[in-house]
Amino acid sequence: MSAVASSTALAHDARELAALMLADRPERWRHTIGVARRAEELVATVDSSHDADLLVAAAWLHDIGYAAALHDTGFHPLDGARYLDRCRWPIRVAALVANHSGALTVARVRGLADLMAPYPHEQSPVSDALIYADQTVGPNGQTMTPEHRLAEVLSRHGPGSPQAVAHPERAPILLAAIHRVEQRLLKVAAR
Repeated sequence: MSAVASSTALAHDARELAALMLADRPERWRHTIGVARRAEELVATVDSSHDADLLVAAAWLHDIGYAAALHDTGFHPLDGARYLDRCRWPIRVAALVANHSGALTVARVRGLADLMAPYPHEQSPVSDALIYADQTVGPNGQTMTPEHRLAEVLSRHGPGSPQAVAHPERAPILLAAIHRVEQRLLKVAAR
């Protein structure tokens, strides 16, 4: 894929790429559709239309690293971000993918933190909204509470997994971001 032409086409191009990369992963594709739809519902919580485009694009792309063709490190946030980087997507999109849903905490457990360094970790309304979207949509695109989503991830990966080891550090980060989004949603509703 060539470089993305403009930010106005960003979400469209992201959707097309995700559909292509996740074509053989129907459960992951359904999750991705749900996360992108949830992200679209959250655009009022970010600061600008540019940030809204970035949020929706990152939501479409957040799990492309699960594609077999992109398997490099075996850590989907990093594999997806590295692919986006090679294809010259905006660095902020690649960084949001690399760092989505507390991925850095899991990368540390897996010994991959150094490989995450090229992808700046941001804490912003955009990264919070991406966490909210990912942590309120289950594997098949169904709505879930954040608590059920965290439990589902732990169950799916198992008690000795890097996700389980990172959980004591990761869960509070995710829940704090979700709380910030809920506060922003309240402010939006009060307008």
